[in-house]
Amino acid sequence: MHAPLLECLLNVAVLLVTAILRAAAYDTLDPQGSINIQWDVTSWTPDGYVAVVSIYNYQMFRQIINPRWTLGWTWAKNEVIWSMVGAQAIDQGDCSQLKENIPHCCARDPSVVDLLPGVPMQQQYTDCCKSGVLTSWGQDPKSAVSKFQISVGQSGTSNTTIKLPNNFYMLGPGPGYTCSAATIVSPSVFFSVDGRRKTRAMMTWSLTCSYSQTIASKNPTCCVSLSAFYNPVVTACPSCSCGCQNNCFMSDPKISSVVEADKPTLQCTQHMCPVRVHWHIKANYKEYWRVKITITNFKYRMNYTHWTLVAQHPNLNNITEVYRFNYKPILLYNPLNETGMFYGIKYYNDLLLEAGPSGNVQSEMILMKDRNKFSFGQGWAFPRKIYFNGDECMMPLPDSYPTLPNFADSTTVTSPMLVAFLTLVGCWCSLSHYY
Repeated sequence: MHAPLLECLLNVAVLLVTAILRAAAYDTLDPQGSINIQWDVTSWTPDGYVAVVSIYNYQMFRQIINPRWTLGWTWAKNEVIWSMVGAQAIDQGDCSQLKENIPHCCARDPSVVDLLPGVPMQQQYTDCCKSGVLTSWGQDPKSAVSKFQISVGQSGTSNTTIKLPNNFYMLGPGPGYTCSAATIVSPSVFFSVDGRRKTRAMMTWSLTCSYSQTIASKNPTCCVSLSAFYNPVVTACPSCSCGCQNNCFMSDPKISSVVEADKPTLQCTQHMCPVRVHWHIKANYKEYWRVKITITNFKYRMNYTHWTLVAQHPNLNNITEVYRFNYKPILLYNPLNETGMFYGIKYYNDLLLEAGPSGNVQSEMILMKDRNKFSFGQGWAFPRKIYFNGDECMMPLPDSYPTLPNFADSTTVTSPMLVAFLTLVGCWCSLSHYY
């Protein structure tokens, strides 16, 4: 094969592999984000051990919302759970083989959930009882941790006889997380309340659960619409952004927003998304410009608690003021700061209510103009990416963005797949030339 043609085909292969990896790779806006689970054996018992299980949500902007997290695994032997504090197994399993001292759970593959707030003190453990809700690490590290204590029997009674559980899985609350195998690590160190005494776990193992939006849902869960003061046309969310389901609820102002239990929960819209984010360029000043953000919930019987919104935009490094939302920059590549997280103010608007007149939250922000970058042309003033509750939202096509008056050109974005295809066409043209 001719050398230039071989080189061309190799370029195509690299482009295709890159495109596939981009589709399946970790989140570029939260490359270190994961849920870490740690088991600390604090004492040995006559037939097993007592351990503290800690769940850390190290994701910057993805949280676990209602109904709850669920942690499951498969025992390596014939272990049973004698008791639990701060959590409970969903199913007790078959304990008929044991005549006395019935365990809390005899299932070979137990599924564990958090307890509700307000349970009796003897059932509580540190950082437990949050209804299975974990905020993101970027919002509040203290609320991004959940712990429970577990007493395991019929297992090993030392770090040489014990066998680690396997097949771990995490639901948060639905699918999307893939967990690694448990690995023995250095024993954890604990300090007393006064900080004067240090103790160690008898044995510690840990695992990591990573999130994939494609595993969680075949369709996006949110979409973005755009508008600007200089253009009367609103760029709506692309049609069927979140799939074209037929089981939706026709909105009617005369109908109460309370939907019956056997009715669909999603309001019928052109985009069919549970959540829409609208980005509006509101005003232009000499040194600053103003943006309004509106998040609308189109789902009945669904409230989003402690929601997060992440935006990627080149002017977020010059953000001056944010109204009615909290804001925190996400510094991925210092000193470049083009990504930020918005979230509600506690007890004010951190709860996004279900579909209806009150099913939206709004904010405005003022950004200082950078004369070397600033432009309203070619879609520059609109975000590159928008995430809601950790999931990337469907953006409109760039050629549909609101344009300036008498401005015909628009910026287009070429996908890696399209680049590979066009390169392949060039290769075949070269092939026909040589033959």
